[in-house]
Amino acid sequence: EVQLQASGGGLVQAGGSLRLSCAASGFSFDDYAITWFRQAPGKQREGVACINNLDGNIYYADSVEGRFTISNDKAKKMVYLQMDRLNPEDTAVYYCAAGIFSTLMDYGMDYWGKGTLVTVSS
Repeated sequence: EVQLQASGGGLVQAGGSLRLSCAASGFSFDDYAITWFRQAPGKQREGVACINNLDGNIYYADSVEGRFTISNDKAKKMVYLQMDRLNPEDTAVYYCAAGIFSTLMDYGMDYWGKGTLVTVSS
């Protein structure tokens, strides 16, 4: 059974930090790219960061470049999203998803996990 479980969300003040974790199982983790998406109320889902476990390439959305850092631990089949200098516009449900290709677009994903809520207060 394929599983992607995001965790680590919570309430943080503007300027603070959070680290999200994505635990993967049930598929060939090393052959996939893992992308973090977020969706705020009333807004479209947005891909914010992607790491390709096969070639190591990393991609960020402009909105988070320089503030968010994606990383992985292949031995543990984990992907992390370190989020620094958070602002209220980062408030959203954050999801991790897996796809063969590196992309920040949601139509390229094969597997999705349940999200974790991040709330940034001003």
